[in-house]
Amino acid sequence: MNKISVSHPTSNQNNREVVMGFKRANMLLNFYTSIAVFPNSFLYKFRNIGVFKEVVRRQFHQSLRDHVKTWPINEIIRLLANKAGYKNLTKHEVGKFSVDNIYQKFDAKVAKELKKSSNKGVEAIYAYEDGAYNAFVKAKQMGLKCIYDLPIAYWQTSKQLLEEEAIRLPEWAATIKGGLSNSEEKLKRKTKELELADVVVVPSHFVKNSLPKWAQNKKVIMTPFGSPESALKTNISEKKISDHKLRVLFVGSMTQRKGLGDLFEAMKLVDTTAVELVVLGSLAAPLEFYTNKTDFIHEKGRPHDQVLQLMQSCDVFCLPSLVEGRALVMQEAMSQGLPLIITPNTGGEDLVIEGETGFLVPIRDPKAIAQKINWFIENKSKIPTMGEKAREHASKYTWENYSKTIVEALKNL
Repeated sequence: MNKISVSHPTSNQNNREVVMGFKRANMLLNFYTSIAVFPNSFLYKFRNIGVFKEVVRRQFHQSLRDHVKTWPINEIIRLLANKAGYKNLTKHEVGKFSVDNIYQKFDAKVAKELKKSSNKGVEAIYAYEDGAYNAFVKAKQMGLKCIYDLPIAYWQTSKQLLEEEAIRLPEWAATIKGGLSNSEEKLKRKTKELELADVVVVPSHFVKNSLPKWAQNKKVIMTPFGSPESALKTNISEKKISDHKLRVLFVGSMTQRKGLGDLFEAMKLVDTTAVELVVLGSLAAPLEFYTNKTDFIHEKGRPHDQVLQLMQSCDVFCLPSLVEGRALVMQEAMSQGLPLIITPNTGGEDLVIEGETGFLVPIRDPKAIAQKINWFIENKSKIPTMGEKAREHASKYTWENYSKTIVEALKNL
């Protein structure tokens, strides 16, 4: 395969790496996205002003300029509406400028562009969940290959797990409503996208195993995300054993999808004179909901460098998620010298060398979480060595390898 077009309405780190991988391999034809900013471009001049800070995050390497096709208006309006608090405009699925509507309109435009690029040698379209259906339909009509990037567990698996959680922990159900609010139309579109896919790209065993049986025979490329390079370059001070409480860190939205309810229950089973829980994340319910459950230190969102500083002030990272794709924050925590307590459903099973970089625990098991926290309390002297091992292990996961795995697998498709 020689020429691939890539589509992603909002882009992100893993998408950028895929695009650059195709560019380096001379396989990239077009890259379709909503907003693309390049160094020294007009929008780049406003990078420190209000909503433009968000816009400038969509910055791409100069070498991609001739490949990029953008449709920025709808996405800029969505960002402005979010900033101004016009929630009706961005309300899930129904808002005129909701993420869902932005994706669908964008997908339709990509389908039209594909037809125009037929005389340029395009052989495949690489698109992402929720933004691939129209492009894939057009690609099939043109005889092109469809490559589907699924960054999180397939919707049926996610829905089943979250519905079970709403029954198991009803008081936490409100925190996971976003994961259960997709319309039947949206779910059918997700199914059709997977049906049309010739190749599925996933970041973890958990996502791969979430695919339905009828899709198991499709070609699957599994490649883990890279660790944040800037975080790995951070100088971290040597952890010293002291008499301070063990600091357990949780980072993520404060929902039961992330397993926070189980972590709170685990905290009731440990000696709170010897451990404290630090939670960095956005609220999914009033703060009182959480403070009534257990004692913890709530840290609000902050710039990335300050997140790294907070990580360095802690001893262990815990993420007992029910549904993820591959939570990048795990590798970020490891880069700051934190061993892990995580579930396989985080997508980070391969990050754990048991007893060396951390521990795996089953989902929905507060007792298992508490046991591992107690282990760290009783073995604080081992934490510095485990932290060094975690940092070393995280450094083996590079974005170059992530994109190279995809490129090499598709060259011979």
